[in-house]
Amino acid sequence: MNEAAAKTRAAPSKESAAAPAEAQLAMPLAKADRNTIGDGLVTATAESHSAKREMLQPGRSLVIADFAPPSTSAGERLIRLAYRLGVPASTLTSPFSKPPKPRLLGTVESPYAGERAAGVALRAGHFLVHGVKAPIAQMDFSATARLTPPFERTVHGFTWLRHLSASATREQCVPTAERVMGAWLDANGKPGKGTPWKVEHAGHRLLNWLVNAPLILSNEDPAKRGLILEVMAETARWLDRNVTKADDRQGEVAGWCAIVAAGLLMPEGKPRKLFGEAGLVRALGELVADDGGVLSRSPLAQIDAIALLVDLRACYAARDLDPPEALETMLNLLVPPLHTVTHSDGALGSWQGAGAVRADRLAALIDASGVRARPLKDVRQWGYQRIAGNKTTLIFDAAPPALSRNARSGCASTLAFEMCAKGQRIIVNCGGAAFAGGQVPARIEQGLRATAAHSTLTLDDANSTAVHINGKLGAGVNEVEVDRKTMQVKNGLATRLEASHDGYSGRFGLNHRRILVMRDDGSELRGEDLLVPVGKKGKRGKIGFAIRFHIGPGIELGLSDDKKGAGLALPDGTYWQFRVGSLDGGLKDETAQLSIEESMWVDGGGRPHPIQQLVIQGMTSRSGGTFSWLLKKMG
Repeated sequence: MNEAAAKTRAAPSKESAAAPAEAQLAMPLAKADRNTIGDGLVTATAESHSAKREMLQPGRSLVIADFAPPSTSAGERLIRLAYRLGVPASTLTSPFSKPPKPRLLGTVESPYAGERAAGVALRAGHFLVHGVKAPIAQMDFSATARLTPPFERTVHGFTWLRHLSASATREQCVPTAERVMGAWLDANGKPGKGTPWKVEHAGHRLLNWLVNAPLILSNEDPAKRGLILEVMAETARWLDRNVTKADDRQGEVAGWCAIVAAGLLMPEGKPRKLFGEAGLVRALGELVADDGGVLSRSPLAQIDAIALLVDLRACYAARDLDPPEALETMLNLLVPPLHTVTHSDGALGSWQGAGAVRADRLAALIDASGVRARPLKDVRQWGYQRIAGNKTTLIFDAAPPALSRNARSGCASTLAFEMCAKGQRIIVNCGGAAFAGGQVPARIEQGLRATAAHSTLTLDDANSTAVHINGKLGAGVNEVEVDRKTMQVKNGLATRLEASHDGYSGRFGLNHRRILVMRDDGSELRGEDLLVPVGKKGKRGKIGFAIRFHIGPGIELGLSDDKKGAGLALPDGTYWQFRVGSLDGGLKDETAQLSIEESMWVDGGGRPHPIQQLVIQGMTSRSGGTFSWLLKKMG
């Protein structure tokens, strides 16, 4: 659709469907009573504005007994204690025998397959990480190499082994695996310091070696096989001593999973297994909130935790053993929140640094987990609210960002939302900060974590929560109040979400409150953003504001002639209209306006795409303001 046509469609006449849209925006949501508004949406009274966060329902809370260390006998507890204090496993299991040579006691078959394209690239001589190809021959595997975080994880965590295994038969993959393994060992023969010996990388590396052992242990030279087995044993011993020194709980869980896997698959492993199971259960209990979401609030970290447990469960199966009940309980907790941040197209939402991870990758992971569950609509601890109806999904960030010690690619995204209708992303966040260092330039990583990179309101171009380097967050949002209601409407039901945060209260004396009302048929979303003064009196003067709506890829935009609306022409032929309603900023001069600006969206493969954004911006009074808008499907 060309620009002229877009403007024509975006600027309807009085006889068109835009007139009802204006009528529907006539009464602000926050001031409405329980009467029908416009086409029949019923809103709650303002009593809900003071509603505090609800307590978790008893059935949603963790049961402490489920996360106690596996039950053991007195003798096993003594063995675990002795091993933790440093007594060698051989002394505990066979004190009068010669320690056995390193070997593996089983072959692991993980149900979680890798990406074939990345494996094919490896066989062709390249690492393929978030769309960037790096020749294996030119890769610096040393601890002093300056690699971007995605390449560090791939190269030193050996996550590439899963992809290589999925690309061809074992015989075809072995030469590539041996080539890379040899180059890495030449640069990192002994445990040391630096990036390769971060606990998280070492944990992933050892677990991937054990799970994909046939690829790296098929050499006919016994000396080379023995060297690799000895490196595995040495890495396991290093993790025994250093696992609690991980950067965060996510890294610690990776280390504990590798320790347990080594205890299962290497000789004289019972003491290590007992030691590792107790540590893993404790670390998982500290990583995951009551509703099953990881404390970093990162969907990518959620995926990583599920994948680790799936591989570890396969290690138990290789020895014909049942995993501890706590691990199965944790898998059952972890999967439903991941569904919560998945849109109707089956792909991931763009939250806390994640890109829109493809539907087939998510489906493969969930199938491998064996957990069958529905999305959680109202995840109070993890904080993502979800509305779904008629293949339309809305995901709303209604919680404070993660604490700095837990944050991974932490984003100032409080009260942002995304919307997807029948497989087409309509409103998105930029996403992709965790993929920086691939096709996403590392220099813009902090910008992708900013409030302005999300579909929400900003004041004075400031972040609602301070965004620091290395994925960490600072001061800002401390409290979020949230209220959710289902309402009867003229032709069905609607869901009303209301939330507010205090991220701007200390600097500007204003709280941001957002109200979203979506029909259950997914055809209409009404919103209202309010700036509420903190305390009895608001401050004098005025301040700049912007409400951003990042528009999904492939959508053509056109402003209406009155600059109060825009038309959205979707690739599937449907047409949506965005209209601005009341812009009561407490100022006589009407400076607020709707405009179209450039933006960027990162897909699940780490590839950035140019998109556009609708921006309502202007000046508002420091004593508060109200800004309403409507997004409606027109045909």
